[in-house]
Amino acid sequence: MPATSFIRLTNIALRGMTLASKFLLIFFLARFLEPAELGLYGLLTATIGYALYLLGFDFYTFTTRELLKRERSEWGGLLKDQGALSLALYILFLPPLGLIFIKGLLPWSVAGWFFTLLVLEHLTQELGRLLVAVSEQLLASLVLFLRSGSWAVAVTALMFIEPGSRSLEMVFGAWAVGGFLALCLGAFRLKQLQIGGWHKKVDWSWILKGLKIAIPFLVATLALRGLFTLDRYWFESLAGLEVLGAYVLFMGISNALISFLDAGVFAFSYPSLISAHSHKDSTAFRQGMRKLLTQTVALSTAFILIALLLIGPLLDRLEKPLYLEQQGIFPWILLATQLYALSMIPHCALYAQGHDKPIIHSHIASLLAFIPATWLFSQSWPVLAVPLGLCSAFLFILLWKSWAFFRLTPLQYRSTCS
Repeated sequence: MPATSFIRLTNIALRGMTLASKFLLIFFLARFLEPAELGLYGLLTATIGYALYLLGFDFYTFTTRELLKRERSEWGGLLKDQGALSLALYILFLPPLGLIFIKGLLPWSVAGWFFTLLVLEHLTQELGRLLVAVSEQLLASLVLFLRSGSWAVAVTALMFIEPGSRSLEMVFGAWAVGGFLALCLGAFRLKQLQIGGWHKKVDWSWILKGLKIAIPFLVATLALRGLFTLDRYWFESLAGLEVLGAYVLFMGISNALISFLDAGVFAFSYPSLISAHSHKDSTAFRQGMRKLLTQTVALSTAFILIALLLIGPLLDRLEKPLYLEQQGIFPWILLATQLYALSMIPHCALYAQGHDKPIIHSHIASLLAFIPATWLFSQSWPVLAVPLGLCSAFLFILLWKSWAFFRLTPLQYRSTCS
């Protein structure tokens, strides 16, 4: 077996183990905890996921392309600059995040875990992105497994064996341990890469240049991620914390599709598309897009069919009537996830060509589409309003990015015609 194929298969296997672990965790949390506790877990994870962008400012979108353009002897200076920016953002944003607890959006009992997990998630996320950018996808998957999968397996086994461990405190503690181990592994590998340029002084002018590029991406990302945070708080206000537990369960299953595509498709596609475009190789670009389209459609369709077949038996095993009663939400969440996955096809092509504005504009507009659509649906179908609002927003994104792709991509990069 060629080395590239072996690495990809191992990478997919690690990501698959991570996804299976996360699913196992969600499933057993639904089994062993009350629905309201699962709802609180969902609120905390969504809020951490949103706050991550305040600590990173999506600066990696600038750093990644800069790293790919430069020699390894210069990488240390770029990473040092990004670290200096992150430190400044920590000082700027960590104190105001306390308002989440002051305003009662989350209870004070989880405040310590929130800040601990937020910092660990940010550091390990940035290390993982760096490893992907420098073609260390396999190690990036291992870091991700430690960060998101290994601890989930451990705490699930513990909760199964020892009933006294069935608490959110135990889950958050295991999460912190997994994040710390992932951080150590990523930092160790970074040291092994023998990157040069660390002695350079922090270049604030380069950071400002990057911020001018990254901030529009940040605004777009905050708008898009706002959907995955606002949806939970809005759903709770419409249906209550217990029913939110069912929504969190179904969303956790559906998001496995995006994680799998990230690992097996997108992580390999966008670097090759960037390289093909930078070398003006239209044939390689077309081949990369064809492969991206085929793999995304095939994997997402297979995932949805399997999920629809298995969801009934899985919910039966939970032995909690609430989840079965809310099963009608699941197909709509799957549809929203499928639309989001399809939108990543033109997204990767636009990003590889440096066409950032359509991506930014579509993400901002999607939040503006989500809010009125959800409000409108809530007048007649309050429990389905949020999933239907997500479907509307992601369909909007898919159409916008597809239109931009055909409008901005030169003919030779999307057709065999000269």
